[in-house]
Amino acid sequence: MHKILVANRGEIALRIMRSIKEMGIKTVAVYSEADRNAPFVRFADEAALLGPPPSSESYLLADKIIEIALELGVDGIHPGYGFLSENASFAEKVESAGITFIGPTPHAIEMMGNKLAAKAAAHEYNVPMLPGTKEPIVNPDEAKKIADGIGYPVLIKAAAGGGGKGMRVVNNPEEFKEQMERAISEAISSFGDGSVFLEKYVGAPRHIEIQVLCDKHGNDLYLFERECSIQRRHQKVIEEAPSAVLTPEKRKAMGESAVAIARACQYSGAGTVEFLVDEKLDFFFLEMNTRLQVELVKEQVRIARGEKLTFNQDDLKINGHAIELRIYAEDPANNFLPDIGTLITYRPPNGPGVRVDSGYEEGMTIPVFYDPMIAKMTAHGSNRHEAIQKMLRAIDDFQIEGIANTLSFGKFVMKNKEFINGTFDTQFVPRHFKPEYLTEENEDEMNAAAILVSLLNREKKQIANPGEVQSNSSGWRKRAELR
Repeated sequence: MHKILVANRGEIALRIMRSIKEMGIKTVAVYSEADRNAPFVRFADEAALLGPPPSSESYLLADKIIEIALELGVDGIHPGYGFLSENASFAEKVESAGITFIGPTPHAIEMMGNKLAAKAAAHEYNVPMLPGTKEPIVNPDEAKKIADGIGYPVLIKAAAGGGGKGMRVVNNPEEFKEQMERAISEAISSFGDGSVFLEKYVGAPRHIEIQVLCDKHGNDLYLFERECSIQRRHQKVIEEAPSAVLTPEKRKAMGESAVAIARACQYSGAGTVEFLVDEKLDFFFLEMNTRLQVELVKEQVRIARGEKLTFNQDDLKINGHAIELRIYAEDPANNFLPDIGTLITYRPPNGPGVRVDSGYEEGMTIPVFYDPMIAKMTAHGSNRHEAIQKMLRAIDDFQIEGIANTLSFGKFVMKNKEFINGTFDTQFVPRHFKPEYLTEENEDEMNAAAILVSLLNREKKQIANPGEVQSNSSGWRKRAELR
């Protein structure tokens, strides 16, 4: 490959392009009018305008993206994640145009994109699953009978869904019909498909993902796990690797199950298999994300070119500990509502063991049209404690003014005893976080700062008036003696 188009935006596109350039391959950016001056557009060797800011008029225009790729002589298209990355039709169109789609086959995307098909594949390979339905359901009365048999609480999920859309937890029979109708309505609105399925709801599991990497020659492996249990609205805010609770035996079992699921759909490229893990460390298959992982761009390109993996499972080792904080333009003090505005101050931290992947610069405006993520910040240490301390230092050093963001929430998590002890689950936010905790912490920091300023002023005064200092000191001593 000599030229690759990246069909995405922001920090995702920029990180992909950097890896591609390191391989000596030219890059092409496509952008909306809202991203005209974005860093990823300036970084690319070539760039083409897609259209107005809304995704439906820009980043989701599959035919236009392919048309631009053909005009510019592109060899491959990397879709990143989100937008068209898990769209089987887009992948098929790319291949039909004679361009390499840097990702799994349309068959694999379609199979794993449907949750019921994915569950059937997992069942074939004896991967543990939660009790639930094997076929899509649209009839609320029929679904309720099944739910009564499974036992409450149950989870209703859109068969073609993701990101928490079309998902409802039902705690008792009385509310089932209403929640079922809401799930179907949201599934139709979000995915154009109202079919849903049911499964037993685990109230406080951990959410752990296993990354897999498969070439086109039958070689496959797993790249260990990522703990993704700190979430809001069913979407992760903090990830860490490795998990604080998995044993080597459990890690191996989960990894082998993930690879088995990838084999079931003849997967190629990089992907993520998600599991729920209960308090006994029993794990259950949740779903497989066929979207591409930006951590493995070079391997994705090599696999897409038909090359074999150059390493095997035994070559892989865990090196220290890493924690990632996703910095969103959201207000954690107001139920994580998205915020928009201008980055009046934007100065990411640096230093050993800290990495920031950002799609914005100081003075830029956060648009309302896309995901509110500003950046991903990762801290790496020799162990978990060191990684937490580095993350705390990086959060304090990160200067953002002009918009609400999740830095303060990240700091709250890093200092929370449940997180430090590794005894958290997906219910961390509702159980342990309240907006007023951030206010209290800010007040404590302001009081500490005020005390520090007072001490410094007193020290300056003592230096300027040494006689007064001696007299005051003598007075303090006398009072101490009288006590």
